[in-house]
Amino acid sequence: MKAIRIHEFGGPEVLRYEDVPDPQLRKDQVLVRVKACAMNHLDIWVRKGLPGVKLPHILGSDIAGEIAGVGEYVTRFKTGQRVLLAPMHFCNRCVKCVAGLQNQCPEFTVLGNGVDGGNCELIAVPAERVIPIPDQLTFNDAASVPLVFLTAWHMLVGRAGIRPGQSVLVLGANSGVGIAGIQVAKLFQCTVITTAGDEHKIAKARELGADHVINHYQQKISDEVRKITNKQGVDIVLEHVGPATWDESIRSLKPGGNLVTCGATTGPQVGFDLRFLFSRQLSILGSYMGTMGDLHEVLKHVFSGRLKPVVDRTFALKDARAAHEYLEKSQMFGKIVLVP
Repeated sequence: MKAIRIHEFGGPEVLRYEDVPDPQLRKDQVLVRVKACAMNHLDIWVRKGLPGVKLPHILGSDIAGEIAGVGEYVTRFKTGQRVLLAPMHFCNRCVKCVAGLQNQCPEFTVLGNGVDGGNCELIAVPAERVIPIPDQLTFNDAASVPLVFLTAWHMLVGRAGIRPGQSVLVLGANSGVGIAGIQVAKLFQCTVITTAGDEHKIAKARELGADHVINHYQQKISDEVRKITNKQGVDIVLEHVGPATWDESIRSLKPGGNLVTCGATTGPQVGFDLRFLFSRQLSILGSYMGTMGDLHEVLKHVFSGRLKPVVDRTFALKDARAAHEYLEKSQMFGKIVLVP
């Protein structure tokens, strides 16, 4: 089969479109012919070099396609069925997995990070990670769902305990997690404030349902949040940017508010005044992907049309280098999808 692999870490130039052996199907696995694989910033970080990545390596976390074969032990699926894949790897037998806490499994990793991903024509995965998709959902849309909607759902529902009528600040409206976060918060009838960097992204954020949009290049986020909330601050901040927005995120919270974070796009090191943290009784919550239960729950809303994936642009798999260059410019609104 054809695949995009990296044999060394570096810039987009290290991506190679090449022939690799077809995957060998185990008796408990399903073989999927990849029809679409959406990109994430994780693809860039892995390409540049993350600990534990064994080379050569296939990137790609978000996969949709058709079943091309089933192992002897698999009875729930049949050839030709349209599916998406849970974007994660876990052992499915440890105490955490059996308890439904797959994202706390000692072996947990994201597809395309600790294990090979979907920038290829065929992939074999355990049957429990395969989820049928409805006919009305295109492969491109289906591939744009799993990682970001799972992440946003676990952040807001699983970790922050979102409740109807709360106020939520979502950083980075044009990001995958931002797009999902806005929609999940509106699903709970929350007031949503988000941030964007130009008029196009501001308009798109409003189309998604954001009640207020702050231009983070022209306005101070915490000042605008205080104006919008009548000096109260927000109940929840959905943070994934890191140092570039951290102080503003903390200052945007009301007393007793929750900051939930899943990423560090602008770097891993942040600091804050402990006196501000304890005197205002704030909570800082870490969130990493989500569980299979979270994924099935959020997919109910996607399949019903209440939550909608957003595709910015598609590239042929062989043009992965151009897709990486486009992603690094951060000019997109929505997901970038590679099509084998």
